[in-house]
Amino acid sequence: MLNKITASLDQSVADIPDGATIMIGGFGDAGMPDGLVQALIRHHAKDLTLISNHAGRGETGIAQIIRQGRVRKMVCSFPQAKSAVVLSEFLLAGKIELELTPQGTLAERIRAGGSGIEGFYTPTGYGTEVAEGKPTMTLDGIDCVFERALKADFSFVRAQHGDRWGNLTYNQSSRNFNPPMAMAGRCTIAEVDDIVELGAIHPEQVVTPGIFVQRVVKTGAPA
Repeated sequence: MLNKITASLDQSVADIPDGATIMIGGFGDAGMPDGLVQALIRHHAKDLTLISNHAGRGETGIAQIIRQGRVRKMVCSFPQAKSAVVLSEFLLAGKIELELTPQGTLAERIRAGGSGIEGFYTPTGYGTEVAEGKPTMTLDGIDCVFERALKADFSFVRAQHGDRWGNLTYNQSSRNFNPPMAMAGRCTIAEVDDIVELGAIHPEQVVTPGIFVQRVVKTGAPA
């Protein structure tokens, strides 16, 4: 029978190769898949492209992966979150590429990637450095810039409940970037607070259907 439950955090990320693009859910600390990020820190993959709302805090999480010199490119909205010094250091040293994307645009690029839409026009960022090198168009008198959809080889998401088919629910504000990122990843790995029996999640309460999820691992599962 179909069972997407993975025994450990490290096992769930073991096949991530060099050069992979990875989306990491969360908004600040809310809904961050911390266990999966820690497993990625222990993993050997390098030359990564990371897509997230921010670039980590202090020397932990995403910032620690950057510190290890394993991130080629960072796509985010808030590179200067509180105590986020690592990205700035690497950026000034020419050791990492940064693609700065307004938060609403980031969310829509991810949603488009998961919905089979290759891009869209938006007025956000028109006439700024964000629009440099991108096609522009005037629609109904509004100047817009074209933004490409974002997709990933792997998506790390944090959910509250998950079952063996991969159906997910989220806890309050953790329902932020996680659902669209789950749709935009070719292989979505869901770190969940609890694994529940099949049928325990009412169909009307499913936020991310299991068709978008390939692996489910419990928070705190063995490394």
